[in-house]
Amino acid sequence: MQNQTSVAEFFLVGLSRSLKVRLILFGLFSVVYTITLAGNTIILMLIWLDSRLHTPMYFFLSHLSCVDICYTSSTIPQMLVNLQHPRQTISTIGCIVQMHVFLSLAITECILLAVMAYDRYVAICQPLHYTFLMNPRACFTLALTSWACGFLLPVLHTSLTWSLPFCGPNLIDHFFCEMPAVLKLACADTNIIENVTLLGCIFTLITPTSFIMMTYVRILRAISKTKSAHSRGKAFSTCGSHITVVVLFYGSAMFMYMRPSSSHSPEQDKIVSLFYSIIIPMFNPLIYSLRNKEVKEALIKTLQHCRASAM
Repeated sequence: MQNQTSVAEFFLVGLSRSLKVRLILFGLFSVVYTITLAGNTIILMLIWLDSRLHTPMYFFLSHLSCVDICYTSSTIPQMLVNLQHPRQTISTIGCIVQMHVFLSLAITECILLAVMAYDRYVAICQPLHYTFLMNPRACFTLALTSWACGFLLPVLHTSLTWSLPFCGPNLIDHFFCEMPAVLKLACADTNIIENVTLLGCIFTLITPTSFIMMTYVRILRAISKTKSAHSRGKAFSTCGSHITVVVLFYGSAMFMYMRPSSSHSPEQDKIVSLFYSIIIPMFNPLIYSLRNKEVKEALIKTLQHCRASAM
């Protein structure tokens, strides 16, 4: 250990070593990032401007949009910078910060999706108590808890990861400092951190997933007893968007973090990471707007108002 030297920076392999491919990727991810920022910003603006969307469900959706904006911003800007330079580097401090912020936002989204499932459960299964249970103070507390847990829980993982010695090579076979890719470079046994990560995944992935499944079992029972076709259609519409996001996000995150380290393939990991860290945040606004009548009506109303003001 005395002969080992700590690295001052890491080299990110990225998605391709070809300059031509990297320029294409730069253009592609610039567009993806723009769409993600625009889509989630539009959702936030619609919720803020339209009084019909001032409900607990859209309050939590606004927080989800904030998470997605921050989530993609923790990886894409650095990736875009690296795609333009032959030396795709990131400082050790920058790598630590990026890893912690990325994990924090991912956990925040996990908890927030579970909170949104609870909101739908109360609205459909206990409608008479909805106003009491989901009052503004309760909604604020649930949202704050999601953010607080998100940023506090990864502290142990980040601390344990960066307490390991990194003596070279300092070549991360990934496009950002994701924990599994960084752990491969440690000059020490990583079993402890891998076990801690597994326990963390049980708490942040398995537990919320189980909770969401239980809530939707009860929601489906309640919907099946509803006689009104309009009420059933509205319930399925609002729940369908949420279920779609849950399946996409939790499924890809579990595949990434709950596999043994021996089964990790760099190329496969990059594809999975692209999916849940970049593609899903871009599609979330589309999923909620295209499948949600109230959001579409708010968008049409806002566009009509802007057109009338311009005339």
